[in-house]
Amino acid sequence: MNQTPPPSRCRLVLIAPPSVAVERIGAALSGGDVASLILTQEGSDEASFQAFAEKIVPMAQAAGVAVVIAGDSRVAGRVHADGLHVEGGTEDLADAIERHQDRMMIGAGGAKTRDDALELGEERPDYIFFGRFGYDTKPEPHARNLALGRWWAEMIEIPCIVMAGSEIASVEAVAATGAEFVALSAAVFAEGVDPTAAVAQANALLDRSAPRFED
Repeated sequence: MNQTPPPSRCRLVLIAPPSVAVERIGAALSGGDVASLILTQEGSDEASFQAFAEKIVPMAQAAGVAVVIAGDSRVAGRVHADGLHVEGGTEDLADAIERHQDRMMIGAGGAKTRDDALELGEERPDYIFFGRFGYDTKPEPHARNLALGRWWAEMIEIPCIVMAGSEIASVEAVAATGAEFVALSAAVFAEGVDPTAAVAQANALLDRSAPRFED
């Protein structure tokens, strides 16, 4: 359940593969402010991924959460997603922007260096993502992602999302970079975690410590 208007500080982006139960995703969205939800295919076939997305998209959109499909423009179109996440480099990103940006947001991932990020940024995606899906295996965010996020937030107007770690407390380190969004996956959806409580805790930490953005 999202706040209205949204908070003027770093906001949450949740990343969910098909291995996460639909009920757990719904529970996470009920925990507090969530800007968007990225659905990743994680090795599932197209039909299974589409079936998963078809259950999630209307539920999330009804809660005021934008849904982004990672890597599959056909599924994104069929389920009426709000966005498409592209990891394939500048050519794939440029093609996706040309074909789809008139009807959905297009985000870019895969940048490992500043040069990578600048090349992607030249295509004018709606956001750039620093991190890798499924690699939030340590409690803290990856130092490279924090450094890239801090540099990007200081220099470039295109919003950035930075991958946090496997502990909720790691949202504070991401917020300190000035990034507009912090991504959580394992910290919310790992086995034994209460997704509702995790999202509520993440928002409380951001409310307490995240820098405020100017209107």
